[in-house]
Amino acid sequence: MPFPSVAYTSAPLRESDADAILLIVPTVSEGNPDPEGWEGLGAALSAVGFTGSAGSFQRVHLPGVEKPLAVAGAGVDPSDAALRDAAGTGLRQLTGFEHVAVQSVVAAPWRVLAEGAALGGYRFADYKKKATKVRASRVTVQTTAAPSEADTAAVSAVAGAVALVKDLVTTPAEWLGPADFADAAVEAVAGLPVEVEVLDEDALRDGGYGGILGVGQGSDRPPRMVRLDYSPAGAERHVALVGKGITFDTGGLSLKPPASMVGMKYDMCGAATVLAVLKAAAEMQLPVKVSAWLCIADNMPSGRATRPGDVLRTLDGTTVEVLNTDAEGRLVLADGLAAASRENPDLIVDVATLTGAITIALGNRHTGVMGDDAAVAEYLSASGRAAELAWQLPLPDHMVDDLDSPIADLQNAKIGDPSGGSLFAGLFLRHFVGRVSEDADAPRIPWVHLDIAGVGMNKSAPFGYTDKGVTGATVRSLVEMLASGARR
Repeated sequence: MPFPSVAYTSAPLRESDADAILLIVPTVSEGNPDPEGWEGLGAALSAVGFTGSAGSFQRVHLPGVEKPLAVAGAGVDPSDAALRDAAGTGLRQLTGFEHVAVQSVVAAPWRVLAEGAALGGYRFADYKKKATKVRASRVTVQTTAAPSEADTAAVSAVAGAVALVKDLVTTPAEWLGPADFADAAVEAVAGLPVEVEVLDEDALRDGGYGGILGVGQGSDRPPRMVRLDYSPAGAERHVALVGKGITFDTGGLSLKPPASMVGMKYDMCGAATVLAVLKAAAEMQLPVKVSAWLCIADNMPSGRATRPGDVLRTLDGTTVEVLNTDAEGRLVLADGLAAASRENPDLIVDVATLTGAITIALGNRHTGVMGDDAAVAEYLSASGRAAELAWQLPLPDHMVDDLDSPIADLQNAKIGDPSGGSLFAGLFLRHFVGRVSEDADAPRIPWVHLDIAGVGMNKSAPFGYTDKGVTGATVRSLVEMLASGARR
């Protein structure tokens, strides 16, 4: 398992059979009494200059404690989010121990600490000849009361979902082409009450999925569409998830520069995310119907590849002039959104590493969110509870004319005009979101677009429970949105 199993204990950690102990502490103040059971802790922390600031970590020696001891800081008056991050920071850095016991010296919900520890303890079974800095495979979190079955199930499901995204996206593209990804999706939900349908290139051609076929036709590895359906009895809400799954993005004939091509195995984060969220919903037995559409293709240059200026016909009949083959994510999502709309769900959410422009606008910590105001507000509320940063961006009516092509219904890019690139992409996607009825004047199905190009990969220093590399961003927010929607 790529993340540690997490249990609980109500016994003092000095009596634990763990190999090491991690204490979560707030900002240290002079004169504060030592927490019960940890006499001398304040003096020990002062001796090494540890202040308990958020993100801090230190190995310490405490007289009378024989086990290796470390502390992770949670800052002043720590919130649940700060406590989760502190547990993740500790498990990420306290390496070399098989079993770690965790305790917060301030009141903290078991689920918060357990989730942080499970996320921070993730490890990728990498290709190194010799493993280094091995993280714990077992964590015991001290608590005064046993956690509920729902909490233990949620921690396992959410940590497993984030780990699934990290595992899939970190795998080199040579071993995870479209067919491999489809197989991995089938395997991921084996044994769960989830129906799976895989459309190969012939089924895509027969079905009219021109966007996915156009993006994938330059590769020797044909595209796939994977549809998954979790439909529990009595579900009163249907949420459709659509994910961009470009297993490698060279840019196609609009070839990326060499440096920009490095890491482009990451361009299938969106599809990995919606797969993982559906799996978590099934494992948690959430009373909501969830369908997921994984739009999977390799974007490669060859004599067969789509050329700039070619016109593709997407699933809903819309024709698109392809001016930039490196704006391919919106083409595969066009088919996915049209397919999801045919089922008339209550909400559609698409997730994609869609635009470099979103990083320019929002940096690397905030997800760009677009869509209907009410649906966006629902997502932002969930992301706030999950403590994942997100920001709503507009879909300006004055930019709609920019989508016009002189020879097709739409064009997929604004050549020579980089302004509002993320907004242009959002408006393009909105075109493919269906109506709630066949009436042409009916409102569109409620829809949220998540651009995770900036947040899906952490290229800088680790922080909290987040490593350098794939982050699994938006997984926890989407699971929380599904769970809270089912509770209403």
